[in-house]
Amino acid sequence: MTEARLIELWRGGLLESCHRGHVVIADANGIVEAWGDPGAVIFPRSSCKMIQALPLVESGAADAAGLGPEHLALACASHNGAEIHTRRVGDWLASLGLSETDLRCGSHLPNDPEARKALICSDSAPCQVHNNCSGKHAGFLTLNRHLHGGSEYVELAHPVQKAVRAAFEEVTDERAAGWGIDGCSAPNFACTVEGLARAMASFAAPGADLRGAAQTRLVQAMIAHPELVAGEGRACTELMRALGGQAALKTGAEAVFVGILPERGLGIALKIVDGGTRGAEAAITALMIHLGLLDAEHPVARKYLSGPQVNWRGKVTGELRRAKGFPQ
Repeated sequence: MTEARLIELWRGGLLESCHRGHVVIADANGIVEAWGDPGAVIFPRSSCKMIQALPLVESGAADAAGLGPEHLALACASHNGAEIHTRRVGDWLASLGLSETDLRCGSHLPNDPEARKALICSDSAPCQVHNNCSGKHAGFLTLNRHLHGGSEYVELAHPVQKAVRAAFEEVTDERAAGWGIDGCSAPNFACTVEGLARAMASFAAPGADLRGAAQTRLVQAMIAHPELVAGEGRACTELMRALGGQAALKTGAEAVFVGILPERGLGIALKIVDGGTRGAEAAITALMIHLGLLDAEHPVARKYLSGPQVNWRGKVTGELRRAKGFPQ
């Protein structure tokens, strides 16, 4: 099966662009609904950070370090680098007796406008704490201290990444189809869209065991702290707030998005094949509307899907639409 038409952009009454991709909604028994090819192999990128954080909690490393829900939300985050993010990550590292130089994620300017402006105006360079993945890496360092591993915790053969791979293959119920290097230098393991949705379903309906308890803690942390998972103006944060605790949502680079719906026992995974963020954000919004969790006229739904497209002068130029056959 090839990719499905999911989201369309219309201008002047004509179809201008189309975002195609793959979507799977799954529960504990398998696929509930699907569009495109459930067997398409993808890199989940940052959408799987809650899986990468599982060994941190399961191993006892999180409790040994005294981590709370805010730390766990940051471990699952692709944050904006705002002060609420960088201060917490810095304090977390200090509590471990570590510093920014122990991170292996690299540096980039923060996406948060105020933090970016402050750095530029002070002629200061960003550090690794500003990296959107610094919370995940602080989690890796916490696990690494527990495992007594070496400093290069992003290497494929390192105990930290071996633990991550084992957790990834167990919750997806697939052997990793391959691996690549993510933007933050950590390995990213490939799976099918169905496998990623199956993993999210396991977070939505966790078992009564150590893993289930870890999954519950991570999901609850994301839902309780949407501002830490992404940041102001970001789809993850705005959609989770609009959903009022009904779902944990997480984006990944190259247009991946996942959803965990504990009240429904459902997991969602989607991939837009052109890699465009606009398509992924519109598609996850469409799914929230389809499942009855979000009203199409909610301001957040209008921002990411159902509202008009406007230009820099505020003139309406077009609209995004769900393609025929994608849930209306």
